[in-house]
Amino acid sequence: MAFSMTLLSWSVIEYPHKYKYSGEYDHVRDLIKWGTDYLLLTFNSSATTIDNIHSQVGTARNASNSPDDHYCWTRPEDMDYPRPVQTSVSGPDLAGEMAAALASASIVFRDVPAYSKRLVNGAAALFKFARDGGKRTMYSKGNLEIAQFYNSTGYYDEYMWGAAWMYYATGNASYLALATNPGVPRNAKAFLEVTDLKVFSWDNKLPGAELLLTRLRVFLNPGYPYEEMLMGYHNMTGINMCSYLHRFNVFNWTQGGMIQLNHGRPQPLQYVANTAFLASLFADYMDATNVPGWSCGSTFFSADVLRSFASSQLDYILGDNPKKMSYVVGYGKNYPKHIHHRGASIPRNADKNTRTCKGGWKWRDTSAPNPNTITGAMVGGPDRLDGFSDVRTNYNYTEPTMAGNAGLVAALVSLTGSGGGGIDRNTIFSAVPPLYPGTPPPPPPWRP
Repeated sequence: MAFSMTLLSWSVIEYPHKYKYSGEYDHVRDLIKWGTDYLLLTFNSSATTIDNIHSQVGTARNASNSPDDHYCWTRPEDMDYPRPVQTSVSGPDLAGEMAAALASASIVFRDVPAYSKRLVNGAAALFKFARDGGKRTMYSKGNLEIAQFYNSTGYYDEYMWGAAWMYYATGNASYLALATNPGVPRNAKAFLEVTDLKVFSWDNKLPGAELLLTRLRVFLNPGYPYEEMLMGYHNMTGINMCSYLHRFNVFNWTQGGMIQLNHGRPQPLQYVANTAFLASLFADYMDATNVPGWSCGSTFFSADVLRSFASSQLDYILGDNPKKMSYVVGYGKNYPKHIHHRGASIPRNADKNTRTCKGGWKWRDTSAPNPNTITGAMVGGPDRLDGFSDVRTNYNYTEPTMAGNAGLVAALVSLTGSGGGGIDRNTIFSAVPPLYPGTPPPPPPWRP
């Protein structure tokens, strides 16, 4: 949830003109507010210091034989089985991402001052919780109810990511000092050539954080004492972009043309969409600063090479693949019809007998297409051989996710030419104070 809201907010901050032209600006703001309103309810958002976060609602166990989110197949409005709440008393990763979500959204809602301030205050409390030295156990550690689905592998990337967003939302230089403190990227392994750390996801914010902080360098050039670290982030961003190009063979690719950012494991499209967004956005940063491209070793590439990469991956998702299948429900003539989604698979007029946990299994297991079209949902995607199984119970192929669809929306809006090209250069810096003293006024005329 939190990462999805951050990603949507980032795309709105960069491309408000495109959302407005398409008539989706108010809609996407409503979506973000739906998410941030929910996040504000998961902790004491009126306090300056908090000691817990409600981190998950519901539990699920594989092969469960008792009512839970795996065993039961019911519409959301029919859920009547126990759904316990997980409460985290530590969690720098969770709180760091939640702070990023509220901070980025506060920029989106800068025209609603009271709500924007509420988001900033909540973000500050969350980030304070994230940085508490006594609360630095990852929120999934030792909790099987969370770890089996959302296992966190670290939290220093969230420190970089969250601190960057907190700086943009508040202008408080202490957040920038943290984001550029050498200990943070060192612990995040930001400057190591670790292939998996080049993949932007809900669990790994490094590529996004590096690009977000590169934005500060290329547009505002704050100089000392931040320049050395910002230059490092800028260099790593360039290296990340090089790694996404097919010719360098950093990642495997399917024969049909999809980059395999998760080593051919299931549900690849969320990573593909996220990466397409970063590539397209970096190209727009270069255009906005009149930089024609970037170098990969001794080879110089134009910014259009990144756009071509991003476009090719979105084209693959939308149907330019060996299956000639759009992996976005409702787009094109050939798209998945058996989505792993409870609400989409159960008819709205289903009888009462099918509204129980086991009663819904008839809809889960039927080979009939979903009666409700969940338009716009991107499914998990194909396998490493470009194969796809349109089977509802095979969630590796047919399950949509909120995080994946947020990345898809961001990538699509970045690549569309509707509403004019380029980014909004300045809105993200609205709260950032002048970095240099203003020119003093001229002295008064001399008088004898």
